[in-house]
Amino acid sequence: MSDLPHDDNGRPDPLDSFEEIIEAETTRDPDLAVIEAGSRTLRTQGGAPTADVPARPEDPEVDKALREVEAELATRWGETKLEPSVSRIAALMDVLGEPQRSYPSIHITGTNGKTSTARMIEALLGAFELRTGRYTSPHVQSITERISLDGAPMSAERFVETYQDIKPYVEMVDAAQEYRLSFFEVLTGMAYAAFADAPVDVAVVEVGMGGSWDATNVIDADVAVVTPIALDHTDRLGETPAEIAGEKAGIIKQDATVILAQQPVDAAQVLLKKAVEVNATVAREGLEFGVVARQVAVGGQLLTLRGLGGEYHEVYLPLHGAHQAHNAAVALAAVEAFFGVGAQRAEPLDIDTVRKAFAAVSSPGRMEVVRRSPTVVLDAAHNPAGAEVTAEAVREAFDFSRLIGVVGASGDKDVRGLLEAFEPIFAEIVVTQNSSHRAMDADELAAIAVEVFGDERVQVEPRLPDALEAAITLAEEEGEFAGGGVLVTGSVITVGEARLLLGKG
Repeated sequence: MSDLPHDDNGRPDPLDSFEEIIEAETTRDPDLAVIEAGSRTLRTQGGAPTADVPARPEDPEVDKALREVEAELATRWGETKLEPSVSRIAALMDVLGEPQRSYPSIHITGTNGKTSTARMIEALLGAFELRTGRYTSPHVQSITERISLDGAPMSAERFVETYQDIKPYVEMVDAAQEYRLSFFEVLTGMAYAAFADAPVDVAVVEVGMGGSWDATNVIDADVAVVTPIALDHTDRLGETPAEIAGEKAGIIKQDATVILAQQPVDAAQVLLKKAVEVNATVAREGLEFGVVARQVAVGGQLLTLRGLGGEYHEVYLPLHGAHQAHNAAVALAAVEAFFGVGAQRAEPLDIDTVRKAFAAVSSPGRMEVVRRSPTVVLDAAHNPAGAEVTAEAVREAFDFSRLIGVVGASGDKDVRGLLEAFEPIFAEIVVTQNSSHRAMDADELAAIAVEVFGDERVQVEPRLPDALEAAITLAEEEGEFAGGGVLVTGSVITVGEARLLLGKG
C-alpha cells in the first residue's frame, strides 16, 4: 500500500485511492478489479486484521506461574466431563458477589460459528467505543485466548492474578459441593470476575456446550444469539436438531431479544416456542435480517448486509466462505439489537463504523492461511456440518489443482461424516493425531478413511509434524508454479498444534 495517496497524517487515503487502484488493474477482469479495489480500500480504513493468538510469556517467572495455574486447572474435570447443573457455578457467583450482573451481556449458543460470531460482535461493539469482555472456547493455542478485554486476549500476568484472586472462593465452593468445580466452571468464574473488575461495558459470552445447564448460563443476557444448529455432542444434547435446540434454548431469558441464524425447521420451532414462553422478541435470518449479496474479494469477501435498521453496503470481511458472511449478518443484527435498532430506534448503525469493524475482524484457525508455496490453510471444522461449509469455502476461495488433507480428529465425533464431507475436495489425505487424550488413534482414523477415500489415497503419520511434512511434500509434487495446497482440519487442538509447528505464535 506504500504507493497509495496519503492523508495529512501519512496514512493512505482510501477514498482518493479507489479510482487509482481500479485504473492500475487494467489487465484484470473489470468487475473483479472493482471488487478487489473496494476490499483493499476498506482494509485500509479498518487496518490490517491481526490473528490475536498469544505466544508463551517471554518472562520465565510469568511463564512458570501460568504453567502452574494450567496444571492446577488440569486436575479438575475436563470440558467433556459434565454434570448437567449450574448449582456449582451459581454458588461461586454468590460468594464472588454476583459479578456477572454488573454489566449487560450478549450470549451466544449454536453448533457451529459461535467463536467467529463472537469475535465479530466484539469488533463491532469496540468500534462503537464500548469496552468489551469476550469469553470463548476452546482455545487454539493459549488458554489466555479464552478471556479477552478490549479486543485482546488477557495478558498472562492478569490471567494468573485473576486465578489467584478467585482461588480461595473456588476452594470454599469445592468444600461445600458434592463435586469440585470443573475446569470450565473455574474459567467461567474467572471471566465474569475479570469483566467486573475491568470493568467492561458489555460482555460477549459463548456457551461451552448446550445452553440450559452450561456454566455460562448464570447471566441474564439482553441479547441471545443462536448460530446454526446441527448434530454434535449427541450423547449429551440430543439426537435430533429439535432435541439439541431444546437444550440451547435455555439461554433465551425473559423479555430478551433473540437473534436466530438460519435453522433446521424442527430446531426453529423449538426456539420460537421458547421465545413466546418468555416474551422474547425474535429476529430471524432470511426474514428480519440477512445477507443480501456477497462477492469474493482479495483475502475475503465484499458484502451487502440487511440489518434490523436497513442495508449496509460495501462491507469488507477478511474471512472466507458463505458461512462467515452469514455469521457477519448474525453479528450485525445482535449488535443492532443491543443498541435498540428496530425497537427503540429506526435508523441503522453508522455505516463507516460498521465497515471499519468488520474489516479488522480475525478468527484464528478458521480458514486461516498460514503458509504459501504451497498454501497451507487451517480450519477447525470438527463435525460434518462444519466440514461441509469449510469444503464449500475452500472451493470458492482457492483454486487448488490438488488439495491434500491433514486430519486429526477427536474420538467422540462423527468422524465418518467429517471425512465424507471432505472427500470430494481432497486428492489425498494424511491422517494423524494430536496430543489430546481425546484424540482418535491414527490407525483407527485411517481405517475409517480407507473406507471413505480408498487405500491409495490415505497415508498414516501418527505424529503431527510428520503429517504436515508429508502433506506439504505431496502438495509440492504439483510443481513450484502449480496450485497444490494443504488443509489441516478435524479438531481445534489439531489446528492449534499445527499453527505452532508452522511458526504462528
